[in-house]
Amino acid sequence: MSQATALNTGPADSVSALRRNVALLMLFLVGTINFVDRQLLSVLVEPIRAEMQFSDTQFGLLTGMAFALFYAAMGVPVAMIADRWNRVKLIGIACVVWSGFTAACGMVSNFWQLAVLRFGVGAGEAGGTAPSLSLIADFYPPDRRPLAIGLFTLNGPFGVFVGAAFGGWAATHIGWRGAFIVIGIVGILVAPLLIWLVREPARGQMDTHKPADEALPFKQSLAMFIRRRSLRMVMIASGLAAFVSYGMLNWIPAFLMRTQGMPLSAMATWFAPAAGITFGVGILGGGWLVSRAARKSAKAYGTIPAIATAVLVPTFIAALLVDSWQLSLALMLIPMAACTAYVAPALALVQNLTPPRTRATAAAVLMLMFNIVGLGLGPVFVGMVSDALKPAYSDESLRWALMTLVPVAVAAGIAQFAMTRYLDNDFAE
Repeated sequence: MSQATALNTGPADSVSALRRNVALLMLFLVGTINFVDRQLLSVLVEPIRAEMQFSDTQFGLLTGMAFALFYAAMGVPVAMIADRWNRVKLIGIACVVWSGFTAACGMVSNFWQLAVLRFGVGAGEAGGTAPSLSLIADFYPPDRRPLAIGLFTLNGPFGVFVGAAFGGWAATHIGWRGAFIVIGIVGILVAPLLIWLVREPARGQMDTHKPADEALPFKQSLAMFIRRRSLRMVMIASGLAAFVSYGMLNWIPAFLMRTQGMPLSAMATWFAPAAGITFGVGILGGGWLVSRAARKSAKAYGTIPAIATAVLVPTFIAALLVDSWQLSLALMLIPMAACTAYVAPALALVQNLTPPRTRATAAAVLMLMFNIVGLGLGPVFVGMVSDALKPAYSDESLRWALMTLVPVAVAAGIAQFAMTRYLDNDFAE
């Protein structure tokens, strides 16, 4: 039985199988474009850096803080609009905005112009994920949401694969500028297709307990994370895990090319499929395992990510310490899968513990941690450490900068395990 078919089994509901599958597919496609836009800059860093002559710290700002600050700043207001307005149209408009800024990245002439346009990309992409998660919660019942969200968040690894493969090809054939322009045009064309094919569902139609259908003020939405201890802990654990995963995601390509000597052509041939498959296994595997294990105990929302983190630590250290890019990439497969296992369980947990008309806002609150602590600080921290160590270690500095992510991963695993103490009680409420 296929995954899509498996999601359609169960009690009868008000959404047809075709309608929900088309919606999930289109949200996945738009989300993939979102991640291709992000990954493209990481893959093309070396040719862009050679032309514009900026430091690792500046690159960390471009891929992390420049994007994350505007993504986070716009995330909550846009999510509050999504809890009150047509989410499908909002996602379509956002896709046009971020794709336009992406295309414009191919026309810059210096670091600051690129930084400003990345601000725009981040602001536009704030209208993608949180409204999409709210839509999925209205297409699938609670027990199937971890897997459905796992399938949706496969757009991340698939976007990494497409971004790495396309970026490696584009660097040789159309140049890094052409790569940004092409991907931007694709997003502008896909957005109207989403609005045409996906209809806005009724809010809360998949919830058996039928909670009140009213949007909450932001202060009350935030209060849920303070009042419910499992939501409070998932914010802390997810922020730390995102710090590690984004630090890895944004810097592994540069580490393999600069420190380990991987040629740019091998990025498309080897890294792209390796990253796409492993990140996909981690995200989908985390969602699938929690969907099954949570039937017996809600503690699965914490234990499974904690186990994945425990596997990540020793394998990531081993991948950083070997000398060849082939062996390093082979060893990196396990931590690249493990570092994303927390994503679907964390997002599904928030959707299942919040009422329908606050789900987009609640998802945006969680994604503040993903993006400020994870995407905003993770890549720039690695870049700053690499620059600080460069006088002593030269190209080896990036190896040891990535090693500093290990203590953060340990802290994330501890927080994920600590969350299990509160899950049963919060679900019972």
